[in-house]
Amino acid sequence: QVQLVESGGGLVQAGGSLRLSCAASGSIFRIGDMGWYRQAPGTQRELVASIDRDGAPKYSDSVKGRFTISRDYALNVLDLESSSLKADDAAVYYCYAYVYNDQHLNGAGYWGQGTQVTVSS
Repeated sequence: QVQLVESGGGLVQAGGSLRLSCAASGSIFRIGDMGWYRQAPGTQRELVASIDRDGAPKYSDSVKGRFTISRDYALNVLDLESSSLKADDAAVYYCYAYVYNDQHLNGAGYWGQGTQVTVSS
């Protein structure tokens, strides 16, 4: 079994910055793609940013230039640095990882429990 635990959410003023982290643990042979998603009330979960095994990042248009995704391969940690936060960025942020459990590359996608980001005006 694999656990993803997010941290770093909270209340921030508009224009401020926040750093989210996600630590993966458990039965991990290798981690493939990782990403951050978010879901605001009444909306569908949407991709914020992702990073593949080679470290190539992708960003949604809404956060491009303001958010930076990074990962630590040794510690199995995924980070999201956010800046110039807006009211529209308020949501529950979820960490996602595709984890290979063994050398035969059997794997599955896993989600964290989510961390709330609130942006005050």
